[in-house]
Amino acid sequence: MKKSLIALAVLAASGAAMAQSSVTLFGVVDATYAYGSGSVANKSQLTNSGYNSSRLGFRGVEDLGGGMSASFWLEAGVNNDNGSGANTNATNQAAAAALGNGQQGLTFNRRSTVSLNGGFGEVRLGRDYTPQFWNLTVFDPFGTNGVGTTQTLNSSLGGPTTIRASNAIGYFLPGNLGGFYGQAQYYMGENLSNAANKKDGNGLALRAGYANGPINVALAFSETKYLASGNIKSVNLGGQYDLGVAKVMAHYNSDDIKGGNEGTGFLIGGLIPVGAGEVRLAYSTYKIDTVGADPRSNKIALGYVHNLSKRTALYTTFARVSNKNGAASALNGSVTAANRNSTGYDFGIRHSF
Repeated sequence: MKKSLIALAVLAASGAAMAQSSVTLFGVVDATYAYGSGSVANKSQLTNSGYNSSRLGFRGVEDLGGGMSASFWLEAGVNNDNGSGANTNATNQAAAAALGNGQQGLTFNRRSTVSLNGGFGEVRLGRDYTPQFWNLTVFDPFGTNGVGTTQTLNSSLGGPTTIRASNAIGYFLPGNLGGFYGQAQYYMGENLSNAANKKDGNGLALRAGYANGPINVALAFSETKYLASGNIKSVNLGGQYDLGVAKVMAHYNSDDIKGGNEGTGFLIGGLIPVGAGEVRLAYSTYKIDTVGADPRSNKIALGYVHNLSKRTALYTTFARVSNKNGAASALNGSVTAANRNSTGYDFGIRHSF
């Protein structure tokens, strides 16, 4: 009897421990037929991530008691059109991004973090989105995916840490501040202290915002040190307002290379629900200030997403970019000459799990 009671106590303790921790497998498989046309060459391809980025991930959380918890997040980019993984950048430096998609195997390039959470907020360590990227993707009707992606990202001078940073130490404010939110992130290039490039790949980024009811607005700033191109400062401001019948959004972005060029651009767009679907539209532009001509690319994008269920959707997007003053931006892998236009189409299906 005594042994039975002991066994039951052990099982109960084990069950309680399991109830306090959990691990989730999640992902997205997004297949896209993409076509791009330019003045020099066209391209037709089956690719991925035209609506949402294809990924495979694992995340988990453990309740530590006293209002604290520990969590992890491992998320790998997947090229489901050919079965390969997406590349990663180990040290936030331009030279580290030489390998292309599929050449590093499956890597947790999208996010690989461990966190400590509590009433103080969250401390997050590892590879993650940079604060300056959040405003570009949150306030873009196309979520910086597919042919409709904002030109403020496609033409950005922001460097290797425009989207993500490795070796990052991040802090997030707690979520009970009446709609105010914010984060700080410091990332490292991890070079020797006595080397000429000792600060190469180091950076600091901040983001602060307010989201309450129909309003969401945020400001972000970053400075990253680069030996090859010069230090880069980025500032952006974005906002969204939900009218009920539609969401309107806009953002402004500036990238300044010390001793070099400066790039500025903006986006205005919206999301319009239509039955089981949603219409997406945007106009975005980006100009690079140089000593001579100032190349500029302007893009219009229109798309529709039809939800077959909560997890499966069909989508299509049309985009056209016009180039001026020597710019030669092209869509969906096509090639266009300077000052010529380019057109792109996406047709795809997205399934999440």
